Order: sequence, then C-alpha cells, then structure tokens
Amino acid sequence: MRMEHLNAEERASVALRALYLSYGYRPYQVSKFEEYDLYMRNKSLLEGEQILTFSGADGRLMALKPDITFSVVRNTSDDDGQIKLFYAETVYRAARGAYGFREIMQTGVECIGMVDAYAMAEVLTMAAQSLQTISPAYVLDIADMGVASGILEGEAVSDAQRGALMALVSAKNLHGLAALCAQLGVSAEAQRCLSALITEFGPLGETLDRFERLGLPAACTAPLRSLHEVAQLLEAEGVANVNLDFSVVNDMRYYNGLVFSGFIEGIPSGVLSGGRYDLLMRRMGRSSEAIGFAVCLDQLERFMHEKPEYDVDVLILYDGDGQAAKAAELARAYRGQGGRVRVQRSGDTAIRAAKTIVIGNEG
Repeated sequence: MRMEHLNAEERASVALRALYLSYGYRPYQVSKFEEYDLYMRNKSLLEGEQILTFSGADGRLMALKPDITFSVVRNTSDDDGQIKLFYAETVYRAARGAYGFREIMQTGVECIGMVDAYAMAEVLTMAAQSLQTISPAYVLDIADMGVASGILEGEAVSDAQRGALMALVSAKNLHGLAALCAQLGVSAEAQRCLSALITEFGPLGETLDRFERLGLPAACTAPLRSLHEVAQLLEAEGVANVNLDFSVVNDMRYYNGLVFSGFIEGIPSGVLSGGRYDLLMRRMGRSSEAIGFAVCLDQLERFMHEKPEYDVDVLILYDGDGQAAKAAELARAYRGQGGRVRVQRSGDTAIRAAKTIVIGNEG
C-alpha cells in the first residue's frame, strides 16, 4: 500500500519508525497486558486511575496497559547497559470527562542508562523531528523541574503544597500563586522567582540568558547550566521552534529534571510529552537514569483528517459470472501498478472512483 493511501495516524507511525531507526533505537514490543499489581502499586502516577482488568487463565488479575513506560521499566534491567528503544503500542485509558475507555495509539522512545547532556539533546532532537514529521507548524516547549525545586529549597512546604504551587505556575496564574504563597508563608524572594517562571518564556537560548540575570538561588545553577549545554547541542543540530516555558510541569513524583511537551497547529492539546523519569526508576527499584517521550497518534486522525477525493483509483463493474475472469484480470493489472481497485457487480454505487470501467466498455 502506498503512503498516500494511509490515514494520518498510519502515515505518522511509518515515518516515525524510520526516524527512530535512523538514530539506532531498536523496536520494542510488549504484551498488550501486564499483571494488575504493576499498575496498582503505581496507580497514583497514572494519567487516569481507572484500569481495565480481567482474570488470566492462571487466575492472576491482569490489566490492559494504561501506560507503556511502566512495562518497559519492568521488562528491562540495569545490567543491560544503555538501552535505546522505540515502540508503537496501544494503551487503554478512561476518557477525560466522560465514561468509558479509549484505545490510544502511542509511539515513542525510551533511553535508559546514563542520561548525560548528549542523551537529553538527542531525545529532544528526536522529539522535535517527530513533531516536524507530522507538521512543519509545531513547537516544542521545554523546562527543567530542578529550577522550580531549587527555588523552593529551604521553604517550609510539603510535597502536596509544592505540587499546588507548581500547578499555579503551570496555569500561569500569578494572582493565585501570590495568594497561595502568602497562605503558606513562602518567602518574598521565592515568590519573586516563582513568578518569573510564569512571566519569562520564549525561544530557548535568549530566554535562558534572561534567567541568568534574574538572580535565582544557587540551587538553580546546576539545572540552568544543564539547559545551556543542551541548548548548544540543539543549536548545533539545527533544531528549531524550541521554547523555554516553565509552565511545562509534570508530576514531581514521577519526573525530575528536563520535561517537555510538543504541540501541532490545529490540535488543541499537546500531542507529545516526555522528560526524565529517574524518580519513577527509583520507585520501581531501579538505579538507572531514564528519559523518553510518547506521541499520541489518535489525535492526528481526529483533528487532521483529510477526506480523500476518491475512495478508490479504479472501480470495475461487471454484469454476470461470465465476465468475472475479465474483471479479475483487469483488477490484477491495476493493482500491479499500485492502484486501489474495487470490483463489484454493476448497479448503483456510492463509491467515488478516479476511473470507472464497465466490462465490455473498457477504455
């Protein structure tokens, strides 16, 4: 089948597979289901806590995968060295604000082992190229959770309160942030720095330069230095449309350090998300570092659907059994040229065809 005959989701999946292979990432396939216990132990970290379960033949409670990364971590080992893989899998999640579950086609990459500046820049480059493969009208927003953690270091706030503060940063809610800081007794200096996470955003390099002049706490120095190193590598690779935006905030129990989200013009929500998830690795008893991202392909078909002009290239109509052999011969010839061919008895049809052939009236 030719690429133009595939829908948006299928075309993207094929192109992204070629992209990830070009970086030396190997394909990885996991079972459609895992033991429910894997997700039960980490249920609070899942995007939605509802999970489809069933009893296996051996009596174990199984679950249809709501997340790929958990399965990858569980089925790899710290003894494997640096692991670079990609996947194209279906996950099953409850629809937000609605009843029922959705099948969501995801493709993505995971880099497990040592995650240095090169590994981060490589994953970000693949993330940007993944977006560009789908549409040239894209933007990749990145941040580093270490900067926010550095600002709040020494402040008497709990993990839950820290999460509430960062939720307001993510929503770019300056008024709400000021009110919560006052309620929690957050220092004026920390509030100033948190407010800067909301107001300062834009192209990666120049926005980083502005952050250097803000006088952030010393605990922010290392993550900002890391972002500078990554920015230089991305610039050398010619990666475009990358913004620094600290409203990109992911679960601080799951992610640490670099986090990012990708957006495509015409699609209201992000189609790509990822980051470093060393904290998840520790939670699952692993010592390796890790970074990765996932692209949700289901949104492409819903928001980028292009209705083809024709259903098939050739429609072959015949009247009786005596003409079936001729119809089959013509169909083989056109399919051999890569065309989409439909054969059926003569009569009314709603099929839109670039060319229609009636047996006995060819040409």
